[in-house]
Amino acid sequence: MTSTAAPTTAILGTGIQEGLLLKPIRYQWAYDLYNQAVANTWFPNEIQLGEDLADFERMTDEERHAVTFLMSYFNPNELLVNKALAFGVYPYLNAPEAHLYLAKQMWEEANHCMAFEYVLETFPINRDEAYAAHADIPSMVAKEEFEVRYIERMASQTLDITTTEGKRDFVRNLVAYNVVLEGIWFYSGFMVALSFRQRNLLRNFGSLMDWIVRDESLHLKFGINLILTVLEENPDLQTEEFADEIRQMVLDAVEMEERYNHDLLPRGILGLNADYINTYVRYLADRRLEELGFAAHWGVSNPAKWMATANDTLQLVNFFESTNTSYEVNAQAGS
Repeated sequence: MTSTAAPTTAILGTGIQEGLLLKPIRYQWAYDLYNQAVANTWFPNEIQLGEDLADFERMTDEERHAVTFLMSYFNPNELLVNKALAFGVYPYLNAPEAHLYLAKQMWEEANHCMAFEYVLETFPINRDEAYAAHADIPSMVAKEEFEVRYIERMASQTLDITTTEGKRDFVRNLVAYNVVLEGIWFYSGFMVALSFRQRNLLRNFGSLMDWIVRDESLHLKFGINLILTVLEENPDLQTEEFADEIRQMVLDAVEMEERYNHDLLPRGILGLNADYINTYVRYLADRRLEELGFAAHWGVSNPAKWMATANDTLQLVNFFESTNTSYEVNAQAGS
């Protein structure tokens, strides 16, 4: 039987016996991100979250609603990311250094889920209501349906990664999860969560979120680098039509996030309201578009400049150009 796996010089491939030797390293960026992820390892209970209880209890109903709403969204979606990685990414790569990173990322997503469980266990939050929200609130349901639509294609059937359409589905899934979910929607929530610390509230909760943001910044780097590598190695994907589709995914995601943020902060809290968050969302989306090589769409400035170091983690590349200065393709360093 003839193998349908991609050549070992390409990152895409499904051959079981390929990718069994780590050295020489072919994708140095993936190996470097794995080592950084290992160095970043942490555990939720290292943070004394109970010290924030007094803050939580004296917060307004709107502020407590915001924290609960974020937990309602973050908790199931961390596990949804793991399904996207397990079904839609890991099986279609043959580079062992990429597999190493994905294995660490999947552990990190599980660790984030446990971190949010720690929040639910520590703060006086109704767990049943928090769990139900992601299935009951239309704006939250719409976001989850968007993500599920892409992973369903990959979970219900095996992609033929040798075809153009199979490779397109692979890239669509990466954009949906790495760029939209982790790079825009999660970062929007991170900003809201960390805004409490800006007012000297929930400082330990803020430290927990810092550690999660640090992980997610690497997830975003890996996803962007992987998208660009696949595009570089597969010229058949480099069409104007496909580029327009990817760009529209980001624009649609912003509309969904704007509706969600009005449910997150229906009346606003001190120093923060839905319009402020949505300006930040548009700023984030512009950064992600530019990181994929598109022009910024909204052209807004960052209203939360204190979050800038968490946002601008990538060097600019072009969606359809082979030169990517943020990593070395087929690097042999360290081999």
